Formats: sequence, C-alpha cells, structure tokens
Amino acid sequence: MARSESLLPLKTLLFSFHASNTVILSFLPLYLQYKELNQTQIGWVLAIGPLASMFAQPFWGYMSDKFKTIKWVLFICVIGLLVGSTLFFQMNTLITIILMGAVFYFFTTPIGALGDSLAQRRADDLNIAFGSIRTWGSIGFAISSLVVGEILAQVGIQYMLFPYLFFGMMAMVATIKLKDAKVESEPVRLKDVEMIIKNKPFLIFLALVVFITTSHRMNDSYMGLYITELGGTEGLVGLAWFMGVIAEAAIFAFARFWFKKFHTLVFIIAAGILFSLRWFLYAAIDDPIYIIALQFLHGLTFGVFYTAAFEYVTRLIPKILQATGHLVFFAVFFGLSGIIGSLTGGVIMDNFGGESLYLLMGSLAAIGTILLTIYHILPYGKQNKARG
Repeated sequence: MARSESLLPLKTLLFSFHASNTVILSFLPLYLQYKELNQTQIGWVLAIGPLASMFAQPFWGYMSDKFKTIKWVLFICVIGLLVGSTLFFQMNTLITIILMGAVFYFFTTPIGALGDSLAQRRADDLNIAFGSIRTWGSIGFAISSLVVGEILAQVGIQYMLFPYLFFGMMAMVATIKLKDAKVESEPVRLKDVEMIIKNKPFLIFLALVVFITTSHRMNDSYMGLYITELGGTEGLVGLAWFMGVIAEAAIFAFARFWFKKFHTLVFIIAAGILFSLRWFLYAAIDDPIYIIALQFLHGLTFGVFYTAAFEYVTRLIPKILQATGHLVFFAVFFGLSGIIGSLTGGVIMDNFGGESLYLLMGSLAAIGTILLTIYHILPYGKQNKARG
C-alpha cells in the first residue's frame, strides 16, 4: 500500500499532464485553422514548440541536476504552463501567436521529460518497470482525446483552452504532493556536461533516430488535418488518438513482461520497421475510418520505440547527468524532429496533400531503421553500459 500511495501523485501528474498535452497535440492544428491560418502558417506555429524545447529541455534538465530536484522544477514549469497557455490563446495574429507560443512552450515542453525522468528514477528505486508508471500518462492522453474531442465537436474548437486549464490545474495539485527523487551525488557543474557532449554512442544514436522521430512528429502535427482532409470531424480525430494511445498504454503497462527478452536496440529496430509500414498504409487510405482501425499500430511503434529508446539512453548517460541527458534526448525526439516535421509537413500538405506527406514519412522511417541496424552491428551499438 505504501508503494502505491507514494506513486499516486506521480501517476496523477503523468495522467493530467498528458491529458492536457492531448488537447494541444490533437486539436491545436484545428484551432489554428479556425483562426484562419493556412497549412504552411500552421507549420510555423507548430514548429515553435519544438524550437523552444531545444533550449528549454537542456536548460531545465541542467537546473534539475544542479539543484538536485525534479519536483520543484516541475512545479515552476506547470505554473508557466497555466499562465502561458492563458495568454497564448488570447492571441489573434500570426506574429503574436508565434511569440507567445514560444513563451508557453518554454515552460510546457520539459514537463513530460522531467516527469518521465522522475518515473524512471522512482521505478529504479522500487525495482518496478518504468512502463508501469508511464502507462498512466498514456491513459490520461487516451481519455482526454476521446472526451475532449467529443466536447469540442459539440461546443466548438474555439473553447479548447478550458479543458486544457482543467487538466493543467490537476497537474499543479499533483506536483505539490510529489515525492522527489533522491540524488546522493555532488551537485552537477556546467563542465560535467562535457561527459554528454563527448559521449559518441549517445550522440550517434540521437543522430540516427531523427529519421524515425521526424516521421512520428509529422504524424503528431498533421494526422488531425489529414483526417479532416479525408472528411473526418473533431470527434473522429479524438477517437483516432484514443485508439492509438490505448494501444500505447497497453505496451507501457506490460513492458516488464516483454522488454528484457532482447537487446533494447532490437526493439527499436523492430519498431522502426513497423513505423515505416504504418505510414505507407496511411498514405494508401482514402477513408478516415481506416486510420482509426490502424491506430493500434501506434502502440507497437511509438510505445515500443519510446520505451526501448528511453531505456537505452538511460544506460548511456552517467547517473550524475540523468535529467540533463534525458532532456537532451527529448530535445532531439520532440524538439529537433518536431521542427523538421512541422515546417516541412505544412509545406508538403499545402502543395501535395496528405498522401504525399505519409509517403515521405514512410521513407524517412525506413532510412532510419536501416541506419540503426548498421549501428547495432557496429561496435558503438554494443556500448550500452556507460552509467558511471
């Protein structure tokens, strides 16, 4: 009982943050379309989040390692989420939306990474699977996508701020009650970050996964618009995310049963193959209902890929720099990949349509999978125990 009670605030934080993140991820492109932005302009706005995260993720990760607290850095970021989102949704011109979006995302984007970093540490402390904690984020995402999608289909996309603030307030309350991670090492110094900069297996791995993560982030940004391009509604967009994230939650929940059977890179490569297949299938679809039917692949792609990649990166990073390293990983996974995906995806959808976009995504995932297979065969792929 003590174990479940100690994890309840963390599970609640993951649930509520990812529920709020659903509102942004699933419906912000539709909201910007309501604001009369075209696909290319929507791409510019969506790229602000990943761009801000490129600076925010390492900054907040370093602050967390320096002051030996994840809890209070999370609290600051959640307050920034509440204030920043309220201001962001009051903006009406492209330039003000972009500028306020940068402020909003600076506080918002590190929350998922810090929450997962804390979950990884708590899982290690309690000798339980990281996925058994992380699955609550997926459950929050799934429930929010279904419920909020139906609500917005009834009341209008212009009211999406209110469910977002509701989940944001839940996250703030949960953060106050969090149990912080115990860190017994000396406070990290700026020069210690050189250990990450000089970690060649880590840097090569990040460079190679960009191909796959870019295709994933393109889907995050444009699946909703692709569904509406095929004739779907906000409710159908929400249902698509619900089906996908339920599959993701199942993968996280049962990770302890399947995850240790093979090398983590084997799971990453297998997920890359399925990513490529998934995007090519989406490109061939002409009815949005088939996207919903195929969304179970989200669990077998993102769920497996993220769990395995996060574990692999954790092995490569020295313990003293766990939060910093995790947020650098997030900066690449959700930052750099998001910038590339948002900017190029918007232009491609504007000029060639969703089918061409998904054909490109399938090709990118295939290239990344081939490169990771080569990496696994070469010596760098074997160096997975650098957690000094």
